[in-house]
Amino acid sequence: MDFETTQPSLLSRVRDPSNQAAWREFDGKYRELILRYCRAKSLQASDAEDVRQIAMTNLAKSLRSFEYNPARGRFRSYLGQVVRSAISKHSSRPQVKARALDSVVLATIEASPSDVEDPVWEQEWIRHHYRLAMQQVRATFDPRSVDAFDRLLAAESVSQVAEAIGLSTQAVHKIKQRVRDRLKEIIARQIREEDNPDGRQPST
Repeated sequence: MDFETTQPSLLSRVRDPSNQAAWREFDGKYRELILRYCRAKSLQASDAEDVRQIAMTNLAKSLRSFEYNPARGRFRSYLGQVVRSAISKHSSRPQVKARALDSVVLATIEASPSDVEDPVWEQEWIRHHYRLAMQQVRATFDPRSVDAFDRLLAAESVSQVAEAIGLSTQAVHKIKQRVRDRLKEIIARQIREEDNPDGRQPST
Protein backbone atom coordinates (compact mmCIF):
# COMPACT_ATOMS: atom_id res chain seq x y z
CA MET A 1 0.00 0.00 0.00
CA ASP A 2 1.27 3.45 -0.93
CA PHE A 3 1.11 5.69 2.15
CA GLU A 4 2.15 8.77 0.17
CA THR A 5 -0.78 9.22 -2.20
CA THR A 6 -1.88 12.71 -3.12
CA GLN A 7 -5.35 12.52 -1.51
CA PRO A 8 -6.36 15.60 0.50
CA SER A 9 -4.66 15.66 3.87
CA LEU A 10 -6.56 14.74 7.02
CA LEU A 11 -6.56 18.34 8.24
CA SER A 12 -8.15 19.44 4.99
CA ARG A 13 -10.84 16.76 5.16
CA VAL A 14 -11.90 17.45 8.77
CA ARG A 15 -12.83 21.00 7.81
CA ASP A 16 -15.99 19.47 6.38
CA PRO A 17 -18.21 18.84 9.45
CA SER A 18 -20.20 16.22 7.50
CA ASN A 19 -17.10 14.10 6.87
CA GLN A 20 -17.55 11.73 9.78
CA ALA A 21 -14.96 9.29 8.45
CA ALA A 22 -12.31 12.02 8.56
CA TRP A 23 -13.26 12.91 12.13
CA ARG A 24 -13.04 9.30 13.23
CA GLU A 25 -9.60 9.11 11.64
CA PHE A 26 -8.57 12.38 13.31
CA ASP A 27 -9.76 11.18 16.70
CA GLY A 28 -7.97 7.88 16.24
CA LYS A 29 -4.77 9.65 15.26
CA TYR A 30 -4.62 12.14 18.13
CA ARG A 31 -6.56 10.40 20.93
CA GLU A 32 -3.52 8.68 22.41
CA LEU A 33 -1.37 11.82 22.20
CA ILE A 34 -3.94 13.88 24.11
CA LEU A 35 -4.55 11.20 26.74
CA ARG A 36 -0.84 10.55 27.29
CA TYR A 37 -0.17 14.27 27.66
CA CYS A 38 -2.98 14.60 30.20
CA ARG A 39 -1.64 11.67 32.20
CA ALA A 40 1.86 13.17 32.05
CA LYS A 41 0.29 16.30 33.58
CA SER A 42 -0.95 14.10 36.46
CA LEU A 43 -4.61 13.87 35.44
CA GLN A 44 -6.54 10.75 36.32
CA ALA A 45 -7.73 8.55 33.45
CA SER A 46 -11.35 9.74 33.69
CA ASP A 47 -10.28 13.40 33.80
CA ALA A 48 -7.96 12.86 30.82
CA GLU A 49 -10.90 11.46 28.85
CA ASP A 50 -13.02 14.49 29.81
CA VAL A 51 -10.28 16.82 28.60
CA ARG A 52 -10.00 14.89 25.33
CA GLN A 53 -13.73 15.30 24.74
CA ILE A 54 -13.56 19.03 25.47
CA ALA A 55 -10.61 19.44 23.12
CA MET A 56 -12.27 17.46 20.32
CA THR A 57 -15.50 19.42 20.67
CA ASN A 58 -13.64 22.66 20.20
CA LEU A 59 -11.47 21.34 17.42
CA ALA A 60 -14.62 20.30 15.55
CA LYS A 61 -15.61 23.97 15.56
CA SER A 62 -12.30 25.70 15.08
CA LEU A 63 -10.77 23.45 12.42
CA ARG A 64 -13.54 24.37 9.97
CA SER A 65 -11.71 27.64 9.41
CA PHE A 66 -8.18 26.54 10.34
CA GLU A 67 -5.54 27.64 7.85
CA TYR A 68 -1.82 27.20 8.07
CA ASN A 69 -0.15 30.48 8.91
CA PRO A 70 3.56 30.44 9.84
CA ALA A 71 3.10 33.67 11.81
CA ARG A 72 0.72 31.86 14.14
CA GLY A 73 2.91 28.84 14.71
CA ARG A 74 2.73 25.20 13.68
CA PHE A 75 -0.19 22.81 14.04
CA ARG A 76 1.39 21.05 17.01
CA SER A 77 1.45 24.41 18.81
CA TYR A 78 -2.17 25.03 17.89
CA LEU A 79 -3.26 21.61 19.13
CA GLY A 80 -1.17 21.97 22.28
CA GLN A 81 -2.91 25.25 23.11
CA VAL A 82 -6.32 23.66 22.58
CA VAL A 83 -5.46 20.79 24.92
CA ARG A 84 -3.92 23.00 27.60
CA SER A 85 -6.96 25.28 27.49
CA ALA A 86 -9.21 22.24 27.84
CA ILE A 87 -7.21 21.15 30.90
CA SER A 88 -7.51 24.63 32.39
CA LYS A 89 -11.25 24.71 31.72
CA HIS A 90 -11.75 21.28 33.22
CA SER A 91 -9.66 22.08 36.28
CA SER A 92 -11.45 25.35 36.98
CA ARG A 93 -14.88 23.73 36.69
CA PRO A 94 -14.42 20.14 37.87
CA GLN A 95 -18.14 19.70 38.36
CA VAL A 96 -18.84 20.36 34.69
CA LYS A 97 -17.97 17.44 32.45
CA ALA A 98 -16.93 17.75 28.81
CA ARG A 99 -18.07 21.35 28.42
CA ALA A 100 -16.91 23.13 25.29
CA LEU A 101 -14.68 26.17 25.58
CA ASP A 102 -16.47 29.40 24.81
CA SER A 103 -15.89 31.33 21.59
CA VAL A 104 -13.71 33.93 23.32
CA VAL A 105 -11.24 31.25 24.39
CA LEU A 106 -11.25 29.76 20.89
CA ALA A 107 -10.52 33.15 19.36
CA THR A 108 -7.59 33.56 21.74
CA ILE A 109 -6.18 30.18 20.76
CA GLU A 110 -6.45 30.86 17.03
CA ALA A 111 -4.84 34.29 17.34
CA SER A 112 -1.91 33.16 19.46
CA PRO A 113 1.32 33.80 17.49
CA SER A 114 3.35 31.03 19.07
CA ASP A 115 3.20 28.14 21.47
CA VAL A 116 4.07 28.47 25.13
CA GLU A 117 7.23 26.57 25.92
CA ASP A 118 6.02 23.17 27.09
CA PRO A 119 8.64 20.41 27.24
CA VAL A 120 6.05 17.79 28.23
CA TRP A 121 3.91 18.51 25.17
CA GLU A 122 6.96 18.54 22.89
CA GLN A 123 8.13 15.17 24.22
CA GLU A 124 4.69 13.61 23.83
CA TRP A 125 4.45 15.07 20.30
CA ILE A 126 7.76 13.48 19.33
CA ARG A 127 6.67 10.12 20.75
CA HIS A 128 3.32 10.45 18.99
CA HIS A 129 4.89 10.90 15.57
CA TYR A 130 7.34 8.09 16.22
CA ARG A 131 4.47 5.71 17.10
CA LEU A 132 2.59 6.66 13.93
CA ALA A 133 5.69 6.20 11.79
CA MET A 134 6.49 2.82 13.36
CA GLN A 135 2.99 1.62 12.46
CA GLN A 136 3.86 2.18 8.81
CA VAL A 137 7.28 0.59 9.19
CA ARG A 138 5.71 -2.52 10.73
CA ALA A 139 3.21 -2.68 7.87
CA THR A 140 5.77 -2.32 5.08
CA PHE A 141 9.05 -3.89 6.27
CA ASP A 142 9.56 -7.62 6.53
CA PRO A 143 9.02 -9.00 10.05
CA ARG A 144 12.66 -9.98 10.55
CA SER A 145 13.85 -6.44 9.84
CA VAL A 146 11.28 -5.04 12.27
CA ASP A 147 12.34 -7.60 14.87
CA ALA A 148 15.98 -6.59 14.42
CA PHE A 149 15.15 -2.91 14.84
CA ASP A 150 13.02 -3.58 17.92
CA ARG A 151 15.88 -5.53 19.47
CA LEU A 152 18.30 -2.68 18.79
CA LEU A 153 15.88 -0.26 20.43
CA ALA A 154 15.78 -2.59 23.42
CA ALA A 155 19.55 -2.03 23.79
CA GLU A 156 20.73 -5.32 22.33
CA SER A 157 24.06 -4.99 20.54
CA VAL A 158 24.39 -5.45 16.79
CA SER A 159 26.24 -8.72 17.31
CA GLN A 160 23.54 -10.01 19.68
CA VAL A 161 20.81 -9.16 17.19
CA ALA A 162 22.72 -10.74 14.32
CA GLU A 163 23.14 -13.98 16.25
CA ALA A 164 19.52 -14.03 17.44
CA ILE A 165 17.92 -13.64 14.02
CA GLY A 166 20.55 -15.35 11.90
CA LEU A 167 22.00 -12.43 9.94
CA SER A 168 25.45 -10.94 9.55
CA THR A 169 26.37 -7.87 11.57
CA GLN A 170 26.68 -5.96 8.28
CA ALA A 171 23.09 -6.88 7.41
CA VAL A 172 21.88 -5.71 10.83
CA HIS A 173 23.67 -2.38 10.36
CA LYS A 174 21.95 -1.98 6.98
CA ILE A 175 18.55 -2.76 8.49
CA LYS A 176 19.15 -0.21 11.23
CA GLN A 177 20.01 2.48 8.69
CA ARG A 178 17.14 1.63 6.34
CA VAL A 179 14.54 1.73 9.10
CA ARG A 180 15.99 4.96 10.51
CA ASP A 181 15.93 6.60 7.08
CA ARG A 182 12.36 5.47 6.47
CA LEU A 183 11.24 6.74 9.88
CA LYS A 184 12.75 10.14 9.12
CA GLU A 185 10.91 10.28 5.78
CA ILE A 186 7.57 9.30 7.29
CA ILE A 187 7.84 11.67 10.25
CA ALA A 188 8.88 14.55 8.00
CA ARG A 189 5.86 13.91 5.76
CA GLN A 190 3.49 13.65 8.72
CA ILE A 191 4.65 17.00 10.09
CA ARG A 192 4.64 18.59 6.63
CA GLU A 193 1.02 17.55 6.12
CA GLU A 194 0.03 18.98 9.50
CA ASP A 195 1.79 22.27 8.96
CA ASN A 196 0.66 22.67 5.36
CA PRO A 197 -2.59 20.70 4.97
CA ASP A 198 -3.54 22.21 1.61
CA GLY A 199 -0.24 21.28 0.04
CA ARG A 200 0.72 24.85 -0.69
CA GLN A 201 4.31 25.93 -0.50
CA PRO A 202 4.88 28.29 2.45
CA SER A 203 5.96 31.76 1.45
CA THR A 204 9.55 32.76 2.12
